[in-house]
Amino acid sequence: MSWTQGLIIAIFVLLVAVIVGPLGFYFYILLRDSRQKEHAVLRNFPVLGRVRYIAEKVGPELRQYLFLNNNEGKPFSRNQYEGVVKSGKYKQRITAFGSERNFEDTGFYLKNSMFPKQREELRIDQNPKVQTMLYKIDNEKLVSRKEHSEKAEVVPYYLSEQDQIVIGKDTCAKPFYVKGLIGQSAMSYGALGKNAITALSKGLALAGGTWMNTGEGGLSKHHQAGNVDIIAQIGPGLFGYRTEDGEFSWEQFKKKSEIEQVKAFELKLAQGAKIRGGHVEAEKVTPEIAEIRNVTPWKTIDSPNRFRQFHDTKGLLDFVEQMREIGGKPVGFKIVVGSRDEVEDMVKVMAEEGKYPDFITVDGGEGGTGATYQELADGPGLPLYTALPILHEMLKKYQIRDRVKIIASGKLITPDKMAYALCLGADLINTARAFMISVGCIMAQTCHSNTCPVGVATTDPNREKALVVEEKMYRVCNYVISTREGLFNLAGAAGIASPTEFTEEHLMFRAMNGQLYTGKEYMQGLMRPSLEKLAL
Repeated sequence: MSWTQGLIIAIFVLLVAVIVGPLGFYFYILLRDSRQKEHAVLRNFPVLGRVRYIAEKVGPELRQYLFLNNNEGKPFSRNQYEGVVKSGKYKQRITAFGSERNFEDTGFYLKNSMFPKQREELRIDQNPKVQTMLYKIDNEKLVSRKEHSEKAEVVPYYLSEQDQIVIGKDTCAKPFYVKGLIGQSAMSYGALGKNAITALSKGLALAGGTWMNTGEGGLSKHHQAGNVDIIAQIGPGLFGYRTEDGEFSWEQFKKKSEIEQVKAFELKLAQGAKIRGGHVEAEKVTPEIAEIRNVTPWKTIDSPNRFRQFHDTKGLLDFVEQMREIGGKPVGFKIVVGSRDEVEDMVKVMAEEGKYPDFITVDGGEGGTGATYQELADGPGLPLYTALPILHEMLKKYQIRDRVKIIASGKLITPDKMAYALCLGADLINTARAFMISVGCIMAQTCHSNTCPVGVATTDPNREKALVVEEKMYRVCNYVISTREGLFNLAGAAGIASPTEFTEEHLMFRAMNGQLYTGKEYMQGLMRPSLEKLAL
């Protein structure tokens, strides 16, 4: 065969591959989809309809990375997401040129002082130093990036001894002393994989002055891996605290209360994104998780909407008292505020009965979860900045505010958002999704499917291996410390020596019409039957 014949054959094969192959595939799709009956678009437009489905499938990624601006993304914007990542990798929140916040929108602002505090005037405990790892960028180009991590000694930004928060000071044999305002909100082993839980536990322990909430899935060895302080949550499913027939086990509770790491217990009445019991798909219920929860492996878990052990506030308070008496440690509960009246009824019973939880966690309706129904995520429950001051003011009204600590949660991932919550009545801050981001979450929103691409919200061993505990634990540590530093920066700007001193006096609210209200006016407006004064 001559070289010309070979060339002709090669050209012929190429033409077949380039023209005949795609044409054949086109007519195959045309014939098959025009005859199917399930999809109307494909029946009329077999090929263009396929393009539509492809665009629909990759649409979330295109919007997240290309089309939405830095402040448009939900549930978190690109700026918020990158803020957590940078805090975790580099322990810095430096920005340049100017803010991208839309200052024409309704929102909160901190009242800065004409004479702010100097750094040396802030009440900060900077000992002991923390040994961590920080990333350094060596070279950053359009399609390549070189960076390395190196050891670093950083200051922890603990609260001073006089400012530390004490939960259960006058009610418990073993109160919970907290030296930092920020802790990890409830995340269960099962909703998150063992590598994620372990990295969180070790990172939080390294940062110190913080805590880890187990979530309603029960206490696992992975939560205890870092010797971090733990708030053990108990949900309506009683996972880890139940008998074989599903009743509450005081024996199991007593065993958990004797664990040194467990500093407090939290009864989960509701969660902002759910207002119902928890849900875990069958493929995530491994034998280990089933053993921890005392349920059947590989079977979908749906816990009840509420506890069957009590049905009103009096019953709840009696149950809390019994837990505190048996366990000797602080006990609180988690709520979602639905109305002023319901909160007032609850607080009124507390005052009349003389019985109080050691803390109440308020979760906003904007809170996150691994799995829920759309109507429950979007519908019930007031947002945090509305709910929080309602509880705070009701406790003040019935003169029991000093007896109950308030923990706030709901999209609080940056120091400014946390400071607003502290001004509106919170004593402590919970965050969950920020910690997920710090261990690698890319907001793929597949938490419920066990197919998390980065190994965070999955129990699939093949996907979990993507998350390297020894690397991500330092990011968790750095995020906590960096965010605590941010709170002290804001405190100094407001002219106070510690973020524990934030009150409504340090807050301003700008309404849609441009009118300004003080934090006190904002809170008083929420307590009135109508909001005729505030354009909320």
